[in-house]
Amino acid sequence: MTVPPSDGLSLASDFPDATHEQWQHLVAGVLRRSGREVAAPESEHALSTALEDGLRTRPLYTARDGAPDPGLPGFAPFVRGGRAEGNTVGGWDVRQRHTVADAGAVLGDLENGVTSLWLTVGASTGIPVPELDRALEGVHLDLAPVVLDAGEETEAAARRLLRLYEERGVAADAVRGNLGADPLGHEARTGRPYDFAPVAELAGLCAERYPGLRALTVDALPYHEAGGSAAQELGCSLATGVACLRELTEAGLDVERACAQLEFRYAATADQFLTIAKLRAARRLWARVAEASGAPRAGAQLQHAVTSPVMMTRRDPWVNMLRTTVATLAAGVGGADAVTVLPFDHALGLPDAFARRIARNTSTVLIEESHLSRVIDPAGGSWYVERLTDELAHAAWAFLQEIERAGGQAAALRSGAVRERLAETWSARSAKLARRREPVTGVSEFPHLAEKPVVREPAPEPPSGGLPRVRRDEAFEALRARSDAHLAATGARPRVYLAALGPAAAHTARLGFAANLFQAGGVEPVTEGTFEESGAREACLCSSDTVYEEQAEATVRALRAAGAKHVFLAGRPGPYADVDTYVFAGCDAVGVLTATLDRMGVS
Repeated sequence: MTVPPSDGLSLASDFPDATHEQWQHLVAGVLRRSGREVAAPESEHALSTALEDGLRTRPLYTARDGAPDPGLPGFAPFVRGGRAEGNTVGGWDVRQRHTVADAGAVLGDLENGVTSLWLTVGASTGIPVPELDRALEGVHLDLAPVVLDAGEETEAAARRLLRLYEERGVAADAVRGNLGADPLGHEARTGRPYDFAPVAELAGLCAERYPGLRALTVDALPYHEAGGSAAQELGCSLATGVACLRELTEAGLDVERACAQLEFRYAATADQFLTIAKLRAARRLWARVAEASGAPRAGAQLQHAVTSPVMMTRRDPWVNMLRTTVATLAAGVGGADAVTVLPFDHALGLPDAFARRIARNTSTVLIEESHLSRVIDPAGGSWYVERLTDELAHAAWAFLQEIERAGGQAAALRSGAVRERLAETWSARSAKLARRREPVTGVSEFPHLAEKPVVREPAPEPPSGGLPRVRRDEAFEALRARSDAHLAATGARPRVYLAALGPAAAHTARLGFAANLFQAGGVEPVTEGTFEESGAREACLCSSDTVYEEQAEATVRALRAAGAKHVFLAGRPGPYADVDTYVFAGCDAVGVLTATLDRMGVS
């Protein structure tokens, strides 16, 4: 018997509970009507989405999709956060990155919402060590934590910064930040090993004299930027963290104090749920490492999330503001302690004042106006997020074990094992990008050929010589660059004539598809006038399958007679004589466009 609710509204309580099997049966019926014959038990799999690392997201998650108890914030396994209060007190640490010694820009950031500084230091890659004083001129170092990223100049930069604290009278217990030592990260970037001895000495100094200062950063960005998956990024960071613990304990620190010297850096992408799950899984996994090392209470991982450089585009860079907003939201929901929002023009060179302002205000809006940090682990309890966190943790742990079997992170880097695995992942992802299965707005989808390029001053060259740096836009960017060069040399872009057949209802969809496709490669679509008036040497038929059956072959003959050297048809391959290339959703767009520019003599 159903007991009516006290407010008198029965809502769904009068209806019997639906079973999972009933839902699967209904899904199978819908798929059957769409032409896909799938048995009911397999219907759910048919609607799932394959992710990297062998993971899949399903269309429905219920209470039966169990995951281990995530615990409470501030307690092992720290899935829900490393601190009991989370970011509820003041939001996450808004950390801005600087690569030049511009004290005005630094102070401007600090006066307008930034709470810590991330300085890239190096004679050729960032701020020269002797100019650290100038970069931090006017900065209250007892209030603004400083994080260094100095590569092989870490020891010199760290000593300079510590001396600067002393000269300005900053008490040792007031110093906050990170000296940024990351020997394995440097080797991943450059291919050159870096001696750990001075790093261990710095860690010992921090442990003894500077309780709020850490010496090491475990940076997972080199693996993300080389095309690695989320699980590979986590696995490499864990293997690096384990290697650091071994070195520090051998140098005389106990495990708890060694753990306290590490900060972990991860990429936050526009795939918000994967980013949330990645940060939660990272904390769980590091807690397991600390437990296995005999220091379970030291397993609270300090996390710095950086919006992904891989997702940043050079064309239509304004869209990067949307990408970084979603990534920052995901980092905040995932519980990152510090977040760096890369400016929207990051891929183009040095950011201008407007770009820095938008970057810092992204965090400010999410913290102050959206109140994102007022709830600890807001995604916790979601069956989807909990299950994805668990599955990602298992995949990352498996990759960590693979690295450990190879002799550890240093050995896996030097043998090429890490490079090979990351390259395999990026190759598979590149195929999806080329086929636009993973669309890039403004680049592979909805490009704007007439948009004026955004130009910035060149930024210092980042370290190189180790793992590659990839971008999602790189294949299409190469095509657009060829088109730009052709425009500069001839005054016009390569063109293709789009022949719309039949009424608008028949050709509009494929006409839009074809125009979008060709513009992604820098080829200007012409839809007005005749083929002879278009100035093009190639043409593409656009209409419905029904109209193609009636008009395609005759239209191809007419285009050939008018001088068309190559004829496309927008649609799946069919029995149409003399059509050279078919373009359709899921075709190899990069391959088609590359061949098109080659035929047109666009170098």
